[in-house]
Amino acid sequence: MTESASRRAPTGLIYADRDRATPVYRMFSPLGLKQTLIINMQGEVVHAWDLPYEPGNYGYLLPSGNMLSAVRTPDGPKKLPAKGGLMQEWDWDGNLLWEFQDDHQHHDFRRCKNGNTLYLRWELLSKENEKRVLGGREGSEHEAGIWGDVIREIEPDGTVVWEWRADECEEMYNFPLNPMCPRHEWCHANCITQLDNGDIVINFRYNHLMAIIDYKTKKFRWTLCDYAYGQQHSVHMLENGNILFFANGANVLGSGPEGGSRVIELDPETKQPVWQYAGSPRFSFFSWYISNAHRLDSGNTSILEGVKGKIFEVNPEGETLWEFVSPHFVTEPHPMYTGGNAIFRHYYYNPDSIEIAGRLPADPW
Repeated sequence: MTESASRRAPTGLIYADRDRATPVYRMFSPLGLKQTLIINMQGEVVHAWDLPYEPGNYGYLLPSGNMLSAVRTPDGPKKLPAKGGLMQEWDWDGNLLWEFQDDHQHHDFRRCKNGNTLYLRWELLSKENEKRVLGGREGSEHEAGIWGDVIREIEPDGTVVWEWRADECEEMYNFPLNPMCPRHEWCHANCITQLDNGDIVINFRYNHLMAIIDYKTKKFRWTLCDYAYGQQHSVHMLENGNILFFANGANVLGSGPEGGSRVIELDPETKQPVWQYAGSPRFSFFSWYISNAHRLDSGNTSILEGVKGKIFEVNPEGETLWEFVSPHFVTEPHPMYTGGNAIFRHYYYNPDSIEIAGRLPADPW
């Protein structure tokens, strides 16, 4: 055992209230490794996919039980975070069914109900539009310029059928970059989800902006920009119409005024929180980047504190009912993750869900 390993906090299943914790399977991709895993309530790996390269953040299950994921390709923009490049669909047994390569793909990707795939990509801004980008650290542009966010929808054969470009959205220019953020990206979109009507919920970390894009007009129909959340990840809409997200409580340098992270359920009409989880003391719960949360069918919330590789469940009162810390550390040299067990995002699946459909035991314990 190495010295650093001997100093690690306990990993695996840390705590479980078997009577009150929600019996589900959880899925995640350890950053820096080449696998996506499903664990049971004991924290044991019950299924895994081996990937050709390390994940471009994560994979998740489609209703068919297949996994949609993205892995990092060596080509495309350099020195930009959360790059993918190759989106792939794998069946339960690890057979490759579909793939599409776009070396500019980053962060997020979603299979649409119509069978198309929606994903984020980078494109360089024109020199004219670069001048319109406000904020950020002066002189911190990428060597190639400023990369802007694009949402692209493709058919299975790769044909582009819909596209939204940040530099063509006039409202985007009303939201400057955080003055501490680099100007190499505008504005670092890190998640997209599509609503039943086709509109798209999107989050931009570098300017603290979450928004809903009207699919037909390509204009914002709702926005919220609030520096008090310290940037955020995993912004998505719940079945009750509220928005759930992970408020990192930090800037890109890993520090912030709030002293900790929060998980927040927000009423989009009032733009006010209706529920939140925070650490006690505040600094005890903190992940300055990555991370996410899901509302479980039981009404409890499953939370990922991504930097620590920690997944836990809380009830509405904030009481921890289940806690797991990933034992999957990166031991080989890596430019970002050596010695760490970070996770970008996690998902949960009920044992009787259409995604699992009898592929795993009915009792996740």
